[in-house]
Amino acid sequence: MNRTKKITLKHMSKLKKANAKLQNSNKPKYISKAERARLEALEAENSEQIGSE
Repeated sequence: MNRTKKITLKHMSKLKKANAKLQNSNKPKYISKAERARLEALEAENSEQIGSE
């Protein structure tokens, strides 16, 4: 492999990585199991307060 091809490949890989970072994904943000349990507990607490009023 010649020098110019090596340089070109490195440059192209850097460009590819930079473009990949700019793309938005449709995947929802990860929420840990503990965080989901905490949110569920808060929601249950709020629904109990609304029900008692």
